[in-house]
Amino acid sequence: MDVVKHNQIAWDIQSSQANSRWVTPVSSAEIAAARAGNWQVILTPTKPVPAHWFGKLNNQDVLGLASGGGQQVPLLAAAGANVTSFDKSPEQLGKDRLVAERDGLDIFYEHGDMADLSRFGDASFDLIFHPIANVFCANILPVWQHCARILRPGGRLLSGFMNPDFSLFDHHAIEQGEPLQVRFALPFADTEHTSYEQNMARQQHGEALEFSHSLQNQIGGQLQAGMTIAGFYEDYWDTQVSPLNDYMPTSMATLAVKPERR
Repeated sequence: MDVVKHNQIAWDIQSSQANSRWVTPVSSAEIAAARAGNWQVILTPTKPVPAHWFGKLNNQDVLGLASGGGQQVPLLAAAGANVTSFDKSPEQLGKDRLVAERDGLDIFYEHGDMADLSRFGDASFDLIFHPIANVFCANILPVWQHCARILRPGGRLLSGFMNPDFSLFDHHAIEQGEPLQVRFALPFADTEHTSYEQNMARQQHGEALEFSHSLQNQIGGQLQAGMTIAGFYEDYWDTQVSPLNDYMPTSMATLAVKPERR
């Protein structure tokens, strides 16, 4: 199965038909506030990214990696960054374009797979903003390797990702009223637990294929790519989304820095 194509279609459907927070563009008022220096963005479901993680943002070259949807990318552009939006979903890229055209922002757009950033040259960006998205990627180690390559020395990678333990549970069953119980071994892959017919049905409802990734690959993978972890925090879903909120953080975020040349 072509996971990238499958998930592109799912996200296109969700972006064009759903009314979720992940596909709803920011307002003109929020863009105006960002231009005045008042803005916040998220890497995880609820907790704003600490302002100091961005360092100097004005006139910096920023890549919004798998960050389409008319939310974070336009705010970073309004805050003064030179932003490129990179996403596999044309519909999600279109949300960024909608805000840019509505509010007079300059944003560059690239359509592609987050695990293949070969179109970008070495040392192309000062900062990469990568909110929770690699849950839709089967192999994340190439993501970190590409990010390290295209960052300039001293550049920053801000990433959000799921707690791998989230995937121990069958969340579709929980939504149907079944009790919270461990069902799957890790690492989890939708492609190993659901049939082709089930996946296609879920795709038509805007549900992408998901994959869990170990902390060794999430955090260790960034270290292996040559970056230094300089910041970390955990977060929870909105209270109504998951009963796991009563037991553990369900997501986390890292700030990684590419070392300066010696």
